Amino acid sequence: MKIEGEGKLLRVFLGESDRWHGKPLYQAIVERVRKEGLAGATVLRGIEGFGADSRLHTARILRLSEDLPVVIEIVDSAEQIERILPVLDEMVGEGMVTVERVEVIAYRGSRSVS
Repeated sequence: MKIEGEGKLLRVFLGESDRWHGKPLYQAIVERVRKEGLAGATVLRGIEGFGADSRLHTARILRLSEDLPVVIEIVDSAEQIERILPVLDEMVGEGMVTVERVEVIAYRGSRSVS
């Protein structure tokens, strides 16, 4: 797969404890976008944050949270990102989804794929 030039960055903000059919939502999203053939996805676990409910989620010792913030980042062509948005709309009950334009400079992988 080759991606260069203008693309889209999709970010999904959710909680670590969010679930989809019995598994962590972030894992379900990564598995789904992989199955759909998107270029890649990265899950980032935050150490502190809050969302629409203004409830603070933190990894600080005095307020150890079991529901830390999670961000999933996906970069691909505009067409691929637009195609996956309805799927994410169904999967993400609470959280936020954003899209922005990006310039892809390089997208390289190893020759062998497992």
